[in-house]
Amino acid sequence: MVKVVAVIGASSDRTKFGNKALRAFTAEGHTVIPVNPNETEIEGLKAYASVLDVPGAIDMATVYVQPEVTERLLEEFEKKQIPEIWINPGAENDAVMAAAKRRKLNAIFACSIVAIGRKPWEF
Repeated sequence: MVKVVAVIGASSDRTKFGNKALRAFTAEGHTVIPVNPNETEIEGLKAYASVLDVPGAIDMATVYVQPEVTERLLEEFEKKQIPEIWINPGAENDAVMAAAKRRKLNAIFACSIVAIGRKPWEF
């Protein structure tokens, strides 16, 4: 099933996981939306400052930012009603996990690239 996937912390730096995820989900045929307040375009795709700026629904968010940032973004994910939120290694800590549970978000704490059958080092 093709999904609309928001890559939170998408980056123009091809060595960063926020870029690798963008390319991996694109390679799988998903509609990918880069989210980074400091970028206007990444890998030829229009970047948005926030998930709240993205027109239409988002099926899945995959998060590649520092835990303190992740925790602040949970409210936006809740407002946008994103049904599936992948919080990748390095983007989580105990406070993020507790806050996601408290908000009753469908947060998955694992590598989303591996979950779609790809290997991060391929990108």
